[in-house]
Amino acid sequence: MGLSFCFGAIWCSPSDVSGNLKQKQIGILFSSVLVVIISFIGGYLAIPNILLFPILGFLTFCIAFISIYGFRASLISFSGLLALILSFAHTSKTLEVYQYALFIGAGGLWYLCLSTLWYFINPKAQTEETLTETFLLTANFLNVRRELIGEQPDRVSLQKQLITIQSELTEHHETLREILILSRKNSGKSNYHNKRLLVFILLVEMLETAIANPVNYQKMDALFKVQPELKIDFQKLISEISSQLHAIAKNSRSEAFPSNKILTEQFKTLEQDILKFKKEDHHKDYERYLMLQNLLDYQSKQIEKLKKIKWLLGNPVLTSEDLVNKDKMKRFIVSQDYDPKIILRNLSFKSTIFKHSLRLAVAVMLGYGIGLVFDFQNPYWIILTVIVIMRPSYGLTKTRSKDRIIGTLIGAALASILVFIIKDPYLFGGLAVVSMVIAFSMVQKNYKASATFITISVIFIYAILQPDILKVIQFRVIDTVIGATISFITTRWLWPAWSFMEIGNNITDALKANMAFFKSISTFYQNKGPIPTSLKVNRKEAFVQMSNLSSAFQRMAQEPQSKQTHIDDIYELVVINHSFLSSLSSINTFIQNHNTTAASNDFKQISDKIESNINTAYTYLKLINFETINSKVGTPNTKIDDFNFSANQLTNIAISQSNNEHTHREAHLVWEQLYWLYSLSEKMLKLTSKYKID
Repeated sequence: MGLSFCFGAIWCSPSDVSGNLKQKQIGILFSSVLVVIISFIGGYLAIPNILLFPILGFLTFCIAFISIYGFRASLISFSGLLALILSFAHTSKTLEVYQYALFIGAGGLWYLCLSTLWYFINPKAQTEETLTETFLLTANFLNVRRELIGEQPDRVSLQKQLITIQSELTEHHETLREILILSRKNSGKSNYHNKRLLVFILLVEMLETAIANPVNYQKMDALFKVQPELKIDFQKLISEISSQLHAIAKNSRSEAFPSNKILTEQFKTLEQDILKFKKEDHHKDYERYLMLQNLLDYQSKQIEKLKKIKWLLGNPVLTSEDLVNKDKMKRFIVSQDYDPKIILRNLSFKSTIFKHSLRLAVAVMLGYGIGLVFDFQNPYWIILTVIVIMRPSYGLTKTRSKDRIIGTLIGAALASILVFIIKDPYLFGGLAVVSMVIAFSMVQKNYKASATFITISVIFIYAILQPDILKVIQFRVIDTVIGATISFITTRWLWPAWSFMEIGNNITDALKANMAFFKSISTFYQNKGPIPTSLKVNRKEAFVQMSNLSSAFQRMAQEPQSKQTHIDDIYELVVINHSFLSSLSSINTFIQNHNTTAASNDFKQISDKIESNINTAYTYLKLINFETINSKVGTPNTKIDDFNFSANQLTNIAISQSNNEHTHREAHLVWEQLYWLYSLSEKMLKLTSKYKID
């Protein structure tokens, strides 16, 4: 009974991830129901192998296929697979099958109660943990951004780092939205959640401001060559902002935050140096002065946000004006669709999850068959390794296979030494528990280390139960190597899901989201008034889709070179989308924080032209299938209109019509960014129109 309880709790634990309490509870409950059903079925699988293999494959496919309903469903699926595999490992000799299954379910409910109780004992834990990680990632993003100031020999490498960190940040932002917005909706006006929600909003805005690039890199490089002190000033200021974010992450509970004095002094120094630069040669370098002022203005906004974050974490009393509208916040949450029709839509080889489920079913049957043929001591270890390692993507499966083998070998070596030194079974039990805790805590951050401690834990447990521990270690290593090899081979050659087959969809989704963001910005700039929620929602969607595109490209880069079809062009499309989002963030940040002039006819005309180019490129992208496209490309098959405008000329006209420096800065930034956006739209149009569609 005790062992059944333990199995139930362990199998339901994967669903206990950061997020809204209600959804977490539902996930654990569904896991509990699934493992009861699977354990009940598995208990009666003592049948001839000729019947067992197809049933095993069918059950594996059905359970894995649950993942079509999103991330939390994939965790429930993993619980079911564990229950299925381990039903082969443990057969109760004193309990009936139905009793064993029910006790497993009771263990799952026990874990659900403990998880819920822990939430009410420490309801702030997951919020603080996720918020701390977001602070650290934002600080790292700013630090890499600092390195990009001035001429850099490895600018491409730094930009890749930015894209990677941005993807991680977007994932953390999604988790925080779920925790803070849904928790707030369910619990009413919680003062704690209101403050953390405002902090989260400021961190999102800091990311956007950091991504925003209000200057031309080439012009900035040329300026900092002749004025290196300005480069140093900017870098020092950004470095201090990054350092203070790090300090806040470590001391958010103690409220011992860094002083604002250093920030203020460094900002004043930078401001004075820029004014000095203006006085030295006003007419010749006025454009550069405007560029510096816009960059300075962005750092000023970052400092204001940082100061407000410190104020919010200092436990102030909030007024009704500080609170965020709950109904508007709901628009930022995208609910998972659980329509049964999704099952039918995914029953084809076009679905990555369908192919993965089918591939996993074959790998499990193959692994179990090898274990029986060669009469291994624990053949279920092979299929357990397959379940843990195999992922829909080739790159991740390859990495996990390698890490699993290396981790198992290291763990086996360490455990072998300790088993010969230590003879106390109670000490074995204690070390097994400690190793398991360490393994679970590291499974997301360092899978190789996690595999090492899992192996140590398993060996210590068997050291208590069996005297011939060397044989256990030997089979553990052999089974792991076989399972990892099967995982790699089947993922590589059995219905592979190469990234180039789907990356076209990621590119079009990112482009569509960027276009919606651009339309919202253009409309807001022309109409003025309060900042519409739709603009913020479109901004969020643009960042999410850009993160998805970056992740898809990273997976593609990990795949065999023979499967990296048109990777240079695809990389260029990824960079264009990222640059487009950066430019949009620059305009959006400026117009949201300043009173702007009326939009001119030139602005409307250029905006329409950018929109036209992007819509045409989007149409081409929808027609391109990177899986079947002709490998040869030709010259662009669409004519680019002769539409030219000079950002400098439009800026000079605005300067000549007004003596207001703020108006000059607005004109410089808006026309520079519009020119850049138009150039990017032309580049994308040329790139997408050159493919010969079969």
